[in-house]
Amino acid sequence: MVGWIVLAVILVLGLILIMWGISTYNNLVSTRELVENAMGQISTQIESRWDALKSMIDGTKRYEAHEAKVLEGIAEKRSQIGKGADVSEVNQDDQLFNQALGRLIAVAESYPDLKASTVYQDTLAQIDKYENQVRQSRMIYNDTVTKFNRLIQMVPSNIIAGMFNFSKRDYFESTESKQDMPSWG
Repeated sequence: MVGWIVLAVILVLGLILIMWGISTYNNLVSTRELVENAMGQISTQIESRWDALKSMIDGTKRYEAHEAKVLEGIAEKRSQIGKGADVSEVNQDDQLFNQALGRLIAVAESYPDLKASTVYQDTLAQIDKYENQVRQSRMIYNDTVTKFNRLIQMVPSNIIAGMFNFSKRDYFESTESKQDMPSWG
C-alpha cells in the first residue's frame, strides 16, 4: 500500500513538473513573439519614414538632379528591416536615413523655393511624426525585451530557456543624437 502511495506521489510530482515545463516554455515563446512583434512595429514606422523621405527626394529632383540621384543611391542602400531584425540593423538604417535627411536639408537651404514649398514642409512634418513613432516603438521594444531577458535569466524559467536555447536580446541604447527630437525645419 505504501508503495502505491509513493508511486502516486511521484507520478503527481512528475505531472506537475511536466505541466510547469510546458507552461514555462509557452510563456517564453509568447514573450519572444512579443519582442518580434515590437521589432515589427519599429520596422513599419521606419518604412513609413523612408516613404516620406522618398517623397521629399522626388520633390528635390526639380531643383538639384545630381543630389537627388545621390539621395536615391543612399535610399537604395538601406536594408529592409523586418520583425526578425536586430538592434544593430535598425541603428545602421538610422544612420543612412539621417545621412539622406541631412543632405536633403542642405539642398533645401540652397533653394528657398523648395524649403518654402508646402510639400517640403508637409513632408518634414510627416518625417517628424514617424520619427516620434519610431521612438515610441523603441521604448515598447525595450520594455518587452526587459520582460523577455528577465524571464530567461530568472530561476527556475532559466532552466527551460537554457534547454531550448532562448537567448538574451539587445536593447536600443540612448545616444546623444537620439535623446532629443531633431529639428528639421
